[in-house]
Amino acid sequence: MAGDVPTLYAPFRPRMTRAVGGVVGGLLAVGGVVLWLTSPGAPGTGYDAVNTAGLLVVLGLALALVWRHATVHALVTPEGIRVRNLVHTTVLGWRQIEGVRFGSGQPWVSLDLVDGNELAVMAVQSADGPFATQEARRLATLVDAHGAPRPPAG
Repeated sequence: MAGDVPTLYAPFRPRMTRAVGGVVGGLLAVGGVVLWLTSPGAPGTGYDAVNTAGLLVVLGLALALVWRHATVHALVTPEGIRVRNLVHTTVLGWRQIEGVRFGSGQPWVSLDLVDGNELAVMAVQSADGPFATQEARRLATLVDAHGAPRPPAG
């Protein structure tokens, strides 16, 4: 059982999102360079300073969004979970979590919180197929072991 602890507490990271993010980021970077080198500008070829700055800002924002999406994750410890989604990062203690949901048609895992809210965990995405199901089970195991006590059935 002691050998399972490091695996149980391994970070949750999506596979498909990271792969697609790398490809899209690379295409954006190469496309931006090609656009900058081949577009007519004033005067002569290439962009002038203002257009170059605008292109860099747009490409920078697009690359930042792709990078943020490709690096979503959830870090777990015996004390709790830190979920980094596309926009927000949330830190929860295990006692704040009631359950884990990951059903057919859901794009990612959701945590049911004791305050009645839910939190998406984009680090476990249905696009990863059986790997995502396995990771959802691992997260549910952690919640069962550490989460809020449930009232007795019946």
